[in-house]
Amino acid sequence: MGSTVLAAAVVVPHPPLLVPELTQGAAPLSEPVRRACIAAARELAGATTRWRAVATWPTGPRRLPPESSGTFAPFGVDVRVRLSRDGDGPVEDDLPLPALVAGWLRGQAGADRVTVDLQPPDLSAERRRAWGADLAATAEPTGLLVLGDGSTRHSDRGPELRDDRADGFDQHVHDLFKRADAQGLLDLDPGLAAELGARGRAAWACLGGAILADGRPWQARSAEMFLPFGVAYHVVVLAPVAAKGR
Repeated sequence: MGSTVLAAAVVVPHPPLLVPELTQGAAPLSEPVRRACIAAARELAGATTRWRAVATWPTGPRRLPPESSGTFAPFGVDVRVRLSRDGDGPVEDDLPLPALVAGWLRGQAGADRVTVDLQPPDLSAERRRAWGADLAATAEPTGLLVLGDGSTRHSDRGPELRDDRADGFDQHVHDLFKRADAQGLLDLDPGLAAELGARGRAAWACLGGAILADGRPWQARSAEMFLPFGVAYHVVVLAPVAAKGR
């Protein structure tokens, strides 16, 4: 186990619809997801205001420091975000979506800073465990923000055509989160996840690696799954069992 343990971890999706200015009339479906994500982020900030975030992105591996700033302008509205409260870096017009959402949630929750690690979709099991071990060895109390969407194939009205396996897959993921099953998250089938468009799998596996490296038993304080627009969005708050009731 590292010199400093994780304070807490939160799992959220990262669709642009979390930002009210970008919903364009989709509020009835997007608002419950937004409320849940903000509530989870505020729980994380209540544990620590210094965060590490991990997400899957094709340009990974890449680390975005807290000095980074960006804008949702490529998604239709110039909503600007910073990865730290005092960040004064130039606004990047191509900051990856997970980093934008991490910065937006940081601001909503009042956290001080977030460093974002973008990992490739094909991240190996060895690299996932190594990432978790590196996180567990940080020198200050750290909150883990895990960004990743579930299957996009829950409905013919979604981004991709329905696949009958999607419901079972995301229910299984939901059950793993409810049990805080770190090994189960590491063992999720990458081929099946790719076929179902569940691009959060590698990030969830990094969470599994971090919990195992931490060495303590963990529990889910809350675990929700939403299915708007045919996409599964998991919102989860996890903490070490010893931290219960804080």
